[in-house]
Formats: sequence, C-alpha cells, structure tokens
Amino acid sequence: MARKKATKTRTKKKASRLRPSKQNKVILGSLLILISIALFFSFISFYLNWQSDQSLLTEFADRNREAKNLLNKFGASVSHFFMFKGFGLASFILPVLLCLSGLYLFLGIPRKGLTSKWIWGLVMMIWTSIGLGFFAAESPLLGGQIGFEMNDFLQDYIGKIGVLLLLLFCLVVILVRFFNFDPQEFARALNRGATALVPERKPKAVVTDLDDTDSEEETSNPITLASEEAEEDATDLYTHKTDIPPVTPEEPSTEELPDTGSELKVEVEQQANEEEEDTDVAAQKLVDNFGEFDPTLELSKYKFPHLDLLDTHGASGGITINQEELEENKDKIVNTLKNYKIGIAQIKATIGPTVTLYEIVPEAGIRISRIKNLEDDIALSLAALGIRIIAPIPGKGTIGIEVPNKKPTIVSMRSVIASKKFQQAEMQLPIAFGKTISNETFVVDLAKMPHLLMAGATGQGKSVGLNAILTSLLYKKHPAEVKFILVDPKKVELTLYNKIERHFLAKLPDTEEAIITDNTKVIHTLNSLCIEMDNRYELLKSALVRNIAEYNTKFKARKLNPNEGHRYLPYIVLVIDEFADLIMSAGKEVETPIARLAQLARAIGIHLIIATQRPSVNVITGIIKANFPARIAFRVTSKIDSRTILDTQGADQLIGRGDMLYTQGNDIVRLQCAFVDTPEVAKITDYIGSQRAYPDAHLLPEYEGEDSGTGIDYSIEERDSKFRDAAEVVVTAQQGSASLIQRKLKLGYNRAGRIIDQLEAAGIVGPFEGSKARQVLVSDLASLEHLLNNETKSDS
Repeated sequence: MARKKATKTRTKKKASRLRPSKQNKVILGSLLILISIALFFSFISFYLNWQSDQSLLTEFADRNREAKNLLNKFGASVSHFFMFKGFGLASFILPVLLCLSGLYLFLGIPRKGLTSKWIWGLVMMIWTSIGLGFFAAESPLLGGQIGFEMNDFLQDYIGKIGVLLLLLFCLVVILVRFFNFDPQEFARALNRGATALVPERKPKAVVTDLDDTDSEEETSNPITLASEEAEEDATDLYTHKTDIPPVTPEEPSTEELPDTGSELKVEVEQQANEEEEDTDVAAQKLVDNFGEFDPTLELSKYKFPHLDLLDTHGASGGITINQEELEENKDKIVNTLKNYKIGIAQIKATIGPTVTLYEIVPEAGIRISRIKNLEDDIALSLAALGIRIIAPIPGKGTIGIEVPNKKPTIVSMRSVIASKKFQQAEMQLPIAFGKTISNETFVVDLAKMPHLLMAGATGQGKSVGLNAILTSLLYKKHPAEVKFILVDPKKVELTLYNKIERHFLAKLPDTEEAIITDNTKVIHTLNSLCIEMDNRYELLKSALVRNIAEYNTKFKARKLNPNEGHRYLPYIVLVIDEFADLIMSAGKEVETPIARLAQLARAIGIHLIIATQRPSVNVITGIIKANFPARIAFRVTSKIDSRTILDTQGADQLIGRGDMLYTQGNDIVRLQCAFVDTPEVAKITDYIGSQRAYPDAHLLPEYEGEDSGTGIDYSIEERDSKFRDAAEVVVTAQQGSASLIQRKLKLGYNRAGRIIDQLEAAGIVGPFEGSKARQVLVSDLASLEHLLNNETKSDS
C-alpha cells in the first residue's frame, strides 16, 4: 500500500512538471484565440458559398482548385464538417468556447469555472441543434445533420409533442443552471411594475386596536395593508394609535414601500451583511487569483521517507501459530482452575505477536474474584513470566488470561508504517505504536491525546517507543506542518535527529545545538514555549477561532492578513527523554511551565511527550498526572510504580522488550511496541537531511532569564529609534512584553528585547517577572509625555 502511495506521489509530481509554463500558456492561449477566429469566419463564409465549394471537398489535394470560402479549402472542409454534418448554426458556440479558453490562458486568468462553461456550452450546442432540427426540419443547414437525425430519432419514440416538451424542459434547465434564472424574481419584478401603474391611495381609516375582539374587523379591512406585496415584504408592521409624522425628504429611506402607517428601517442590518460579504469576497478573490496558501511551497520538492529505509527484522508479516503450545496452555489453565473447583464453560484463544489472550467463560455461580486471586497459581502451572488476568474484559462477558508466547514475534516499524490503517489515517498527528494482541496495527492521534506520559524501567523499550513516535510523524508530516523540541539530558538518545535540524527541529534564538542537553536551556525553552503559547492565543483571539485547525484553515483561505501578525502555525511537539533528571535538578522551575503548557497548550497545537524511567510520586506529581490523560507503561519493577503511572497494577507483570500498556483515561490496551533500530533512524535522518532545507531551525520566542535583568542605565542618546513608539504601545496596552512590541512595530525579537530593557531603565515598565508580562508603571499617554519631557529637560 505504501509503494502504491509513493507511486501516486511520484505520478502527481511528474504531472506537476508537465504543467505548461507561463510562456507556454501565452503561446497556447494565442493559438486557441486565432483558431476560434478562423472557425468563426469559415462558418460565416459557409452559408454564403457552400454550394459552390461543395464540389471541392473531394479535391482537397488539388492545388489548382480554389474554394470561395475565406479560408479556402481548409475553411470549406472544416465548416462543412461542423455546419453540415455537425450541429448547424449551433456550431458557432464552439469558436466562442475556444476563444474564451484562449483568453483564460493568454491573460493568466484562474481557470476556475472554465470546465462548467464548456459543459454547458456543449449542452447548449446539442439543444440548439435539436431545436432547429425540430422547428426547421425543411432546412437541414440550420440544425445540421446531427440535429436532424437526433430529432428524427426522438420523434420515432416520443412523437412531436414529446420532443417539444423535452426541449422546453432542457431550456428551463439551461436557464436556471447556467443563467441563474429565478422565476420568483421575475414574478416579483412584474408585480412591482404592475403596482407602479396603480395610483396611490391613502387609507381612509387607521386601525387603533390590536386586541383579539377586533381581529376579525382588522382582517376584513382592506385599508390596513396597501397591497399584497407590502403584506409579504413588510412583515410584523404595526400601526400606531397616535398621528404619524410625515416623512421629510431629508430622512433616509432604504426602499419604497406602500403607505402602511409605519416605517421599516433595515439600514444597519444591511450594512453589517454587506461588510461581511465584502470580507468574504476579498478573500475569495485572493484565492481565485493565487489559490489557497500552501505552507509546503518553500519546500515543495520535499520527498517523504520511503519504506526501504526501514528493516523487516526477519518478520514474515504474520504470526506463527504453535498449535501444540496452545493446547498445552489451555489444558494447564483448565486443570488449574478445576483443582480449585472452578468449572469453565468455554475457552477461546487470540494470538498476538508476543502474548496470547485466553478468554474463558466460567460456569454459572462462579465468582470472578476467585479466579482473580489465582493469578500466581496459574503462572506457576504455566511456568511463564508475566501472567496477567483481566477480570472481566471491558465490553465482554469473559475473563481474560494473557500468557506470553514462548517464541515472540518482532513487530517491525516497517510493518506498522506500511499498514493500511496508518497510511489512510485521517489524523492531525498520527502515531503508530505497534500491534495489539489481535495483531492489529494500533494508531492514535497525538492531537487528541493531547499529551503523553511514558514510563518504564531501564532497557524495557522506552527509547524505542520515543523513536517509534518520532518516526511515525516523520513519515506522515511535511516539515512545514510539525516541529520538534527535543530534550535529551543523557545526551546520547536523540543526537541522530540533529541531521534534520533545519527541517523539523525548533530551538531558541542564538543557540548552536537544537537538541537540548543543558538543564538551564530546558528552563528557558519551556518558558519560551509559554510565550509562544500566549502569542498563539492572541492570534486565535484576533482571528475569532477556537483552535489551531480552524486558524490554519482560515489562514490558508487567505482570510487573515499577514501584515497584522498572522502566520501559518505548525504543530510543536516537545519530547523530554528523562524527566526525572530535570525534576531532581530544577524542580518547580520545570514543573510549573510544563503544568501550564499541559493545561492550556492543546488548542494552539503544542503537545508534550514526557518519558521517565522512575515513575515515583515525587517525579510524576499530581499536577502532571492530572493533565496527561494518555499514558504508556513499559515494564516496571513494582506494583507501586504501575499504580503511579496507570493508576492500576499490571505494568509490573509485563515481559519487557517493548511489551507495554496504553491508556487514554478509560480502557487499558496491551501492545507490542514497534521496533525501530538506531541504524534505521540514522538512515531516515540522513535521507531527510540530504534534501533542501529551511535557512535555519524554527526559532522560538526569545526568553530572558532572571539573570538577564537590566539594571543598566541607558542614556537618551543610546535609545532605539523606535523607543518612543514602543513606549506608547506599552502604555496604551498596559502590557510590557517584548512579543507585544515585536507584533505591533514589526521588529525582531532581539531588538524588541533591548527596547524593553531601555523602557525599564526609563522607569516605564517594571523588572522582569518570568513568563509574565512586565508591569507598566505609567498609567496613560499624558503621563508618558510628561515623563519623557522631564527627561529631556534634565539631560539638557
């Protein structure tokens, strides 16, 4: 399936190369225009000279003979084909369509709607030809041979009346679909014309009461509404008991209505609708002229990784069923339960890559707790590691006993990437974790999680799981659509992804390495992400949307102005490989921004993946757990660790080597994690890194730590040229932040940061307060002007 998709992708790219260039469009357009002109004159000349030119049709190759057609023998032949053997007079529609197509190409007009014009043009040719063949059957040159023959054919089956009715029906279809004819609008126009001819009559009486007792008299009074039109158009008009003041000529009127004793004003509503329509029309014109915004255009030739970069790891694609092992385990389970006087009514086995699930239905009257308490006894009888009992299986009336296979099958990353479920996944951030016990590929959407917590003892598959997540996204998303922030305190796990820094990675400005290994830079990066989150929420607020998907859709449709700070927002995925080390060294400085991101960052496309090998309560705190509903547990050493990560036991009974439990707040699913080896990751990153990339990694907002506070007294001469403008922006908004100055004055972040320092030195904003905006110390613009003038006087 993946090869088919790759072939389709290559076919699309070849097709895009075959599209005509701008110069070729001009040449082709001029050719079509000239051909249409030639056809038009040859058709006109046909009706003047067709009798004399008919004898030359068989002597086309004779150079001594000359036709009277304006285009000589070519014109005589072409016009004979279209006018006599074809559609007759209706053939004049053909040069019109050709000329229209030529103008579209020659002038570079977007070809939206041109296909429908051709379809309806051809429909009108056929209808006109049949119509002329019906009404002018004695003049075959008018309808052409096609019109005559089709009319004769239809009359043999439905008669003349039937043909006439069919032509009328087709005429209605053409008028309504192509010319947008509205019979109701036509009737209203006639009604307005008739009403204009009737002399205006003033009402002789005014209805003064709307009580139910007078409803009958009011209904029968012909003076209440001046005409039927007023009754339809001016609904909910009420008469007044007092005298009605006359309308003066200066008073605005939106449309002329019959004298009904009250005035209907709809100006405000119409203006609001017109403004909305103008905005939509302007956006539609941009889309028509330039097409939707394509975020992948800068790297339009980017090639996604192919399947050959991944290994099969010796897997044949299926699971080998050991019937002898199945029967042996079944007998041991049945006999063990029978020893404790627990009868089984039914047993069924589901074979997975590493674990087989035996579903049993106990006899009536057997308590589930009795079977659950026999977990260790069943494990002893089977002599197997990692027996896990699910009592009962959610959604089923059975009890599950998971037994590890003696010869587990490796689930390769290639097999899950190539699966139909992953290739056709309509998800924002699809991740293929591996396969379930029933050997089905398990694919989830990181955007829906929205954050993921991973835990497992050393060597149980945690790093492989992170590589599986990153590989899934690399195989599915374009560099313009997603960016990674990789935190690797161990400095060895994620170093291979350095090769795709300018494609997929994000980092702080003025940072050499994109993969973060220093704890101080981790704190700065997390706080920078909080600033990015706040900035994105401001963009969503101004765009009147609720999430990143709606925002990007609106931006692609060119309904958001980049001059106002709007931009395409890629998804940002933060991956922390060893969270326990950060908590030990930084504590609250790390936990606070992570908790804030976990609580708020879902809607604006920032997602967190945190992994740790020590799932203790002082590492995975209550605040962290509350905001990470999606969790993965590899094998851990104790039931306490299992309850810490999953809120239930079971992770301590896994068999390791990628065997894992996944939950998203409800059911727990046992999976075998897909295996992707380090050489495979190296080949993928080499393949991506060798392609054309962006000039730099995706830059996050600049963050100033507490040690970067100013305390420097800038002199007036050293101030930035935009200092006064920035001061007015900050005082007006009552918010002191570099991001605000950057957006409003369209400055770089470094320059905006220096201006903030100068504002602090001038006493306009307060000191740095972490991720919060600085306090503005000046209340209004008048106070600001007074402060700056005093500075100037004192300096002089």
